[in-house]
Amino acid sequence: MQLSISNRQILAISLPISFALVIPFLNFTVNNFFLGRLGESELGTAGITGVYFLVMAVIGNGLNNSLQAIISRRAGEDRPAEIGRTFGQGVKIALLFAAAGIVLTYLLAPLLFAGSLAFQGVEQRAVEFLKIRVWGLPFLYLFQMGNALLVGTTNSRLLIIGTLFEAGANILLDYLLIFGHWGFPQLGFNGAAWASVFAEAIGMAVVILVIFFKKMHVQFELFRHFSFNREVSRLILKTSAPLIGQYGISLISWLFFYILIEHKGERSLAISNIMRNVFTLTGVFTWAFASTTNTMVSNIIGQNRKEEVLVLIQKIMRLSFLFAVILVVILNVFASSFLNLFGLSQEFTEAGVPVLRMVTAGILLMSISVVWLNGVTGTGNTQVNLLIELAAIVFYCVYVYLVLEVYNLNLIWAWASELIYWLVIVTMAFLYIQSGRWKEKRL
Repeated sequence: MQLSISNRQILAISLPISFALVIPFLNFTVNNFFLGRLGESELGTAGITGVYFLVMAVIGNGLNNSLQAIISRRAGEDRPAEIGRTFGQGVKIALLFAAAGIVLTYLLAPLLFAGSLAFQGVEQRAVEFLKIRVWGLPFLYLFQMGNALLVGTTNSRLLIIGTLFEAGANILLDYLLIFGHWGFPQLGFNGAAWASVFAEAIGMAVVILVIFFKKMHVQFELFRHFSFNREVSRLILKTSAPLIGQYGISLISWLFFYILIEHKGERSLAISNIMRNVFTLTGVFTWAFASTTNTMVSNIIGQNRKEEVLVLIQKIMRLSFLFAVILVVILNVFASSFLNLFGLSQEFTEAGVPVLRMVTAGILLMSISVVWLNGVTGTGNTQVNLLIELAAIVFYCVYVYLVLEVYNLNLIWAWASELIYWLVIVTMAFLYIQSGRWKEKRL
């Protein structure tokens, strides 16, 4: 379980993660393809609900990255029993957070949308959708905990199995429940919510079966450590809380962005939802390299090879940028064809192409920034992640408000906010790693 820093090792970890991420992207794109058939209004509402649910999902993502960093550190230290103890406590914490997320959604979502959205139809659809969608949180969080175990123990290739089952189930159930095929009820927009809940339950079940089939529950003594352990739970919460705060602040700011976009009309909202698809597509490789950075940095530090961390991050950064360039070129060459996939009007496509050009510029900067930011995560000093995020969000939100509400500029300049955001991220993360202050951190 102890890693080297070769390009071959980097790709061996990141490519399976990339493949595991491309499947949800296809799932997400197909979901929007189906919703686009219902109309621009439904597609735009999906953008609002999608960002809100991501705010809930980032709690699991924060726990995932925290657990992944701790498990990777224990793997580097060759302490398999501690991996099982960490995993057991992570599962308990995830279930408690899932229950809290469901309660908060029922209480807060109606108030949030009633006070911020301009179109009543969008508000009603969004609240109804989320009251169904949020029941997938327990399954999603447990799925993420299982993935943290697989990546942290250098078994990232096994991610593909659970992801295939989840995405396949989601696409099929979208088709059946949105339109009512094969005798299933025609649920329209809410059909996508039910499809996601059922698919996440299937994905969770498959990951658990993979863990049992590979006998990882024996190797790491996974189910011997479910009694409360104050020390391990405190470490997980201490490490994950800044990450949850980081991701939560980031996505709340994105929700703020989408609410301001909604004020400009349903077409602008629908185009922006498609741009989220673009970020998901390019994130297939970018976030895979980011996750690899987190795992490998933590593992290398666990082996007491701190002097190699900077070289490792630079290697991963170059690979991440190369893959992003390839995707960005393809997207720009086939921009109109990509937007036509969603089955809307020619006017919609013509309005969306210039925005897509701006978004792809931000994607190139993102491919570098997330690697350095996840290098910070791998050091275990996640409080620095939160401080970096706070600084970036202040610049981002001020810019977005000025562009959309004060100067009323068009959508292209609104999406230029991504350049501001990622530039602040990469600058601060790079300076922190270069400073060497992380070398005294114990995890």
